Amino acid sequence: MARTGVIYVCQSCGWKSLKWVGRCGGCGEWDSTVEEISTGADLSNKSVALNRGLPQPITSVKSLECPCIETGIKEFDRILGGGLIAGSAVLIGGAPGIGKSTLLLQVCHCISAKGYKTLYVTGEESAAQTKLRAERLSILSDNLLVVAETNLDFILEYIHNTNPTLVVIDSIQTVYKPQLESSPGTVAQLRQCANELIYTAKSTGSAIFLVGHVTKDGIIAGPKVLEHMADTVLYFEGEKFQWYRILRVVKNRFGSTDEIGIFEMRKNGLQQVENPTEIFISRDRKTSTGSTVIPCLEGTRVLLVEIQALVTRANFGIPERKVSGVDYNRVSMILAVLEKRIGLKLGGQDIFVNIVGGVRVDEPAADLGIALTIASSFKEKVVPSDTLVIGEIGLGGEVRSVNQIELRLKEAQRLGFKKAVVPKDNIKGITKESKIELIEVHYLSEAIEIMG
Repeated sequence: MARTGVIYVCQSCGWKSLKWVGRCGGCGEWDSTVEEISTGADLSNKSVALNRGLPQPITSVKSLECPCIETGIKEFDRILGGGLIAGSAVLIGGAPGIGKSTLLLQVCHCISAKGYKTLYVTGEESAAQTKLRAERLSILSDNLLVVAETNLDFILEYIHNTNPTLVVIDSIQTVYKPQLESSPGTVAQLRQCANELIYTAKSTGSAIFLVGHVTKDGIIAGPKVLEHMADTVLYFEGEKFQWYRILRVVKNRFGSTDEIGIFEMRKNGLQQVENPTEIFISRDRKTSTGSTVIPCLEGTRVLLVEIQALVTRANFGIPERKVSGVDYNRVSMILAVLEKRIGLKLGGQDIFVNIVGGVRVDEPAADLGIALTIASSFKEKVVPSDTLVIGEIGLGGEVRSVNQIELRLKEAQRLGFKKAVVPKDNIKGITKESKIELIEVHYLSEAIEIMG
């Protein structure tokens, strides 16, 4: 007879305790342990033992007949590493209403339109409700199968019977295994259900997408083991009141983790943005201070984004420092360099730094652009609108070289920029084919002088 008992499991990391505790002993999270029933029942998948293979030379392993299928959505294909990988497991998270289900339904339509069979498993809606959304998006295909089910055993049976190319589980928090007495969404259920679904994907060759809920901190709810098991982890970024959505890669075993996909939410679904630079740069920048354009590298793509800064005298108490889209600690370091090396008296100023369009820039190549933007607002001097700024700043005020300088300048030239402030150490790596006028700087003080 199976042994049954009560244990307390942390819903953040999966740490277990025989008694309730206020603070998790694994991750330190407060009030995260939930009572679950522990059973000694055998939950292992019997097919694992039947379908296991023997060790063999890697040269003898059979390659997949169709390893990669392009969906036709270029933004989506690029972040996946070229397209839909057979047998892959993709975990996608994002805030409620941001467009996860809409995008995956569109992906199912693109795959089914090519003659492949897809299976959309919804645990939060009925099949009729899913069809209403499909009709609004003009998505109707006989190859797109829809089922409303939350029982894992039935879902696995549907996958084996239909043998689809793509399976979407919306969402993994609603799926449960009957042999486990804990509620759907708990750590035990998430770990077991995700494990069996991912193994099924590997054994059958069906690509599987798992939609995950997110916590108030914006991370996928449940144990981190879900992200470890998945081949690719995607996060939707953006606000519901904004039109644009950014799909960012956090983990990818088949491609780069620096790629982003940019989409626009319309009445007929999510549409890919062909020229994303247009949404990150204001149309009228000629007469405004505290504004600079920088080229940031996102994987294989160069995005030109506009940095804005507002420096104003603090009237009440301690001066404020607010940043959006850049690292707060990085901005604090740049402010210290401006005050120490350049002599700008910023100690009594409120300073606000923002990246236009909601994109986030983390690379050090944005340092010089941030510094010039802050100095422009403080001195009330304009950085020329046709000038691009590139460079990393050291604590001594020196401007250091950045990578992929030619790729950044090529994109700037395509968009009509005439000048570029670049580190002096990067000049040797730039060919004479570039038609942009290069302004070499070795120290931050030299870059400050270009402001009109």
